[in-house]
Amino acid sequence: MDQQYSRSSSLVARWSTIGFAFILAASIPACFAEGATTTASNGDIDLARHLENAFENVADKTSPSVVVITTKHKAPAEESQGGEDGENGQGQQFHGSPFEFFFRHMPQQHEPDVESQGSGVILRKDGYILTNQHVIDGGGQITVLLKDGTKFTNATVVGIDDRIDVAVIKVDGKNLPAARIGDSDAVKVGQWAIAIGAPYELDYSFTVGFVSAKSRSGVASRGGNAYEDYIQTDAAINPGNSGGPLCDIEGRVIGINTLIRGLNRGIGFAIPINMAMDSADKLIKDGKVKRPWIGIGISEFSEDKDYADLEKGVKEGVVVTEIREGTPASKSDLQPADVIVAVDGTPVKTPRELQQQILHKNIGQKVVLDVVRGPKKMQVTIQTDEMPDQLQTVSLEHHMMPKPETAFGLTVQTLTKDLAERLKIEASDGVVVTDVADGSAAQEKGLERGDVITSVDRAPVHSAEDFKSVMDKTNQDKGVLLYVQRGKATTFVVLKDSK
Repeated sequence: MDQQYSRSSSLVARWSTIGFAFILAASIPACFAEGATTTASNGDIDLARHLENAFENVADKTSPSVVVITTKHKAPAEESQGGEDGENGQGQQFHGSPFEFFFRHMPQQHEPDVESQGSGVILRKDGYILTNQHVIDGGGQITVLLKDGTKFTNATVVGIDDRIDVAVIKVDGKNLPAARIGDSDAVKVGQWAIAIGAPYELDYSFTVGFVSAKSRSGVASRGGNAYEDYIQTDAAINPGNSGGPLCDIEGRVIGINTLIRGLNRGIGFAIPINMAMDSADKLIKDGKVKRPWIGIGISEFSEDKDYADLEKGVKEGVVVTEIREGTPASKSDLQPADVIVAVDGTPVKTPRELQQQILHKNIGQKVVLDVVRGPKKMQVTIQTDEMPDQLQTVSLEHHMMPKPETAFGLTVQTLTKDLAERLKIEASDGVVVTDVADGSAAQEKGLERGDVITSVDRAPVHSAEDFKSVMDKTNQDKGVLLYVQRGKATTFVVLKDSK
C-alpha cells in the first residue's frame, strides 16, 4: 500500500510540475520561440523540461530531510465519544480556527489512544527536528518516520515556542539527511514556492506555487501574545503538511508550513525560516526562548478612528492601549493613549514594526521611545526585561452598587478603600464602573463593571463628583479620553456621542 501511495504522489508531483512548466512556456512572447505555430516549439519544450528538471531536483534532494511525525496520546472521556464526521481529539480543539483539518487525526473507535499526524524538517545530522508546536501538542508518544523507511519511536521534546508555533524534537540518530536552510529575508513575492509534506496519512506530496505575500499577520487567531509574520503562498498545503518545509526553487527551506485558510482556497501560510531558526537555536541551546519586552498592549493609530479624530497632532504611529503592572513600561513615564512614533530614532508605523524593534534589543537594554501625547512630543526611556513565560489575566468579582453617576451609559461610584477590598480591586483611587447600559457607547467600547476610571481627558478623577464635573465640561461630540485600570493592566478608551 505504501508503494502505491508513493507512486501516486510521484505522479501527482510530476504532472503538477509539467503543468506549471507549460503554463510558463505558454506565456513566453512569440519572439522567444522562433517559427512558433499552433503547437509548442522545441524551444518551449526545452524550457519546460528544464523547469521540470529543477522541480524534480528539489523533490529528490529535499524530501529525504522531511519526516512524518505521529503523536499518540490517551483520549479524555469526552474525546473517546467521537464527534461530527468521526473527528475527535485536537480536531475539536481547533474547530473553527485556521488550524482546523490542518493535520489529520485517526481516531481509534475501539481503543483509548488518539493519533495525529504532521510533518517536520531535519535540522541537524544528530537528530534535531523542527516542526510546529501544534503537531506535538497533547503529549504522549512521538514517532518519527523518515522517507527511507527508518522509524524512531519515543522522540523527545527539546522545547517549544508557543508564540510562533514551533517546536524542536530529538531522535537518537546519526548522519541524518539535514535540510538546506535558506534566507527568508531575501524571499521575494512572485518567486517559486514548493511545499513538501505528508497529507491525509499518505506518503510524501510535492506541490508548487508562488510566494503570494510576505509579513502577513492577524491570521492565526492564537491570542495577543503570538508573533505573526507569515509568508503567504498559493502552493497547495493540505492536512498533514503542518510542520513541513516551504522551499525555494533551489530546494532551500524558506519557511515552515503552519496553517491554511480553509481547504481548496489557495491560501497557505508559513513561518519564515529565519524566525523559526532563531527560536530553534535557542531551544536547542537553552530549552526555552528568552525575549525582551516592555509590557505594553499596542494597536495601529489609524485603526482607532475615534482616537485618531481626537488626536490631530499625529498622523501615524503605534498607540499604547495597555500597560501591564510590574512591567518595564509601568516603571517608566509611558502612559496609555501615548502614540509611539520611533524606537531609538527608527520610525515605527505599525505594531509589527514596533514589535520587531523591541525584539531586536537585548534583555536589560535601555531603549528611547519618541512619543506623542496630545499636543506634546517627548522621549521616554525604558529598560527592557525578559518576557515572562505566561501572561496572566486577573478576573474581577463584580457587584451591583448604588449612587450612580451616568454618562455614555456608564454608572460609576467613588472607589473607597472598603469598596476596593470587597471587589478585590487593586486600584486605590478613581471611580469604579458599577453598570454599563446595553447598547451604549461605553458597552460598544468594551467597558465592564469593575473597571476603574482614573482620569478623564488626562485630568485625574478622585470621586464620582469629580467624574461628573469633568464630564460636564467635555465635548462629547469630539470624544472623551478615559484612562481605565482593569486588574493589573492600565488601558484607555475613547467615548464619543454617536447621536
